[in-house]
Amino acid sequence: MNKTLMGLALASLLGASQLASALTVGFSQVGSESGWRTTFSESVKAEAEKRGIDLKFSDAQQKQENQIKAIRSFIAQSVDAIVVAPVVETGWRPVLMEARRARIPVVIVDRNVAVTDDRLYITRIAPDFVDEGRKAAQWLMEATDGRCDIVELQGTVGSSAAIGRMEGFNEVIGKHPEASIVRSQTAEFTRAKGKEVMESILKAEGGGKALCALWAHNDEMALGAIQAIKEAGLKPGEDILVVSVDAVDDIFTALLDGEVNASVEMSPHLGGPAFDVIEAYLGGKRDFEKWMVMDGRVFTQENAKAEYEKRQAN
Repeated sequence: MNKTLMGLALASLLGASQLASALTVGFSQVGSESGWRTTFSESVKAEAEKRGIDLKFSDAQQKQENQIKAIRSFIAQSVDAIVVAPVVETGWRPVLMEARRARIPVVIVDRNVAVTDDRLYITRIAPDFVDEGRKAAQWLMEATDGRCDIVELQGTVGSSAAIGRMEGFNEVIGKHPEASIVRSQTAEFTRAKGKEVMESILKAEGGGKALCALWAHNDEMALGAIQAIKEAGLKPGEDILVVSVDAVDDIFTALLDGEVNASVEMSPHLGGPAFDVIEAYLGGKRDFEKWMVMDGRVFTQENAKAEYEKRQAN
C-alpha cells in the first residue's frame, strides 16, 4: 500500500478524531455487478459504522446518470464529504464543479475520472489498472513461451478499469509476435454476460479447440466463461488457459480446482483509506498525492491454497 495511506491516520489526529463521530459522507457506488463490487460496498459500510460515520449509500446500477443524481442529492443534503466510484471516466466536470462550489470535498475510489482540473477532487485511491493488465499478460507470456491465440472479455466500455487493463495487457503481448488477441468483446464485468459472450465466441471459433487462453478483465466474467468452456466439452485451465483480475474468494476455488490459472489481486478494502483522507482533509491537511496506488499480488494454482486458507480463517 502507498506510504501516504499509512500516514493519513496520524496526520488526521489534529482534529479528525473529534470530526469522525459527526461526519456524514455520501458514497456513490457503481453497482453490484460482481462479487468484488459487493465486497467493496460491504467493506465501506462496515468501516463507516466502525468510525461512527453516517454513510449515505447509493447504488447506481451501472448508470452514470444515477451517480450524478446521487451526488447532487448529497450536495443538497450538505454532507461533509462525497466518495465516488465512477462508472465511466468522462462526463464528471459539471457535477464535481457543483460539489466544489458547495465546498464539499470529493474522494475518487477505484475507477478514474477524466477531468482537466484535478482540484475538483482531493485524491484518487485505486490500483494501477495498466499494471494489472501487464501482470496478467506477463504471467500468460511466461506460461506459453509467448505463443498464444487469446480471447479477451472486456469490462464496461469507457471505464478506466477496462481501458487500463487492456492497455497494459496489449503493451506486453505486443512484444511477442506469436501472441495475439483473436477475439475481443465486452461482457460488462458480469458473470452472466461472461458466459453468454464466451458461448458466442466459442461457436465463432469452431468450438474453441484452437484457442490458447482467455483473458478476462475481471473474475466474474472469467467464472461465467468457464461454464461456457465446460459446456463446450473443453477443460478450462488446461485446454484454454484462464487469467483474470480481482482475486475474489470464488476465484480461489477455481484456482484450486485447476479451472483458472492466474488472477491479479485488486483489494476491495478502499473505505478505510478514503475515510482517512476525508478526516485528514477536514482536520486541516491539504497536501495529498492525486493518486494513491493500491498494490496487488498475482495468485496462481501454486500459491492459491495458502491465501485461500488465510481468508477462510478471517
